Amino acid sequence: MDYSAYQAFARDQLDVTYDNIDLLVLAFTHRSYVNEHKKTAPQHNERLEFLGDAVLELVVTEYLYANFPEPEGILTNWRSALVRTESISAAAAKHGFEPLLRLSRGERRGTERARAQILANTFEAVTGSLYLDQGYEAAKAWITKAILSTFKGILDSGSWMDPKSHLQEMAQSQEGHTPVYRVLHEDGPDHDKIFTVGVFVNNELRGKGVGPSKQMGQQKAAEAALLYYKTAK
Repeated sequence: MDYSAYQAFARDQLDVTYDNIDLLVLAFTHRSYVNEHKKTAPQHNERLEFLGDAVLELVVTEYLYANFPEPEGILTNWRSALVRTESISAAAAKHGFEPLLRLSRGERRGTERARAQILANTFEAVTGSLYLDQGYEAAKAWITKAILSTFKGILDSGSWMDPKSHLQEMAQSQEGHTPVYRVLHEDGPDHDKIFTVGVFVNNELRGKGVGPSKQMGQQKAAEAALLYYKTAK
């Protein structure tokens, strides 16, 4: 197997040279790939993902605890925003994970939602492999670069707050009414349905959102409504 692409990734993105490059290749190996290549790829990355998830949470928690005096509830919300699927899949995409993914042909044709989950899981697996091969400080440096560097933007945008709770507070304070969510459209087959949800305040549409579940559609609608209130000021 040609390891050059993985060695270049380790050098350019992780700022290290792996002692055991097989660990990094394993981190990019999805279960579906193993099903199609059992002789040449006997293992997948889920154990590394399990380890990397714990390392990621520890590094983020340590950073927040050491640098901010806020109470536990706020720190927990900040941590959740930093390590949620959307955040770490975006970091994986930004740092060039996509070409290195080892997936089955079917998974390569998967939905955008499935791909985001795979990228997030792979980010955790890469973190786990880095921790095993280079130690805690190397993993910490990578997480600082890829995840903690986004924290200011999360604070500035307010995206760490639950958008539905935030919208309820804003709508009640500005209009004296509680938001109401309604499904406007349902599209696609049952196994891959897409929901369009509207959020109404005093029977006025304040935002629309699209998602693979009603809950996700509500979240996106709430985010759109929050933007409406911010731009209406």
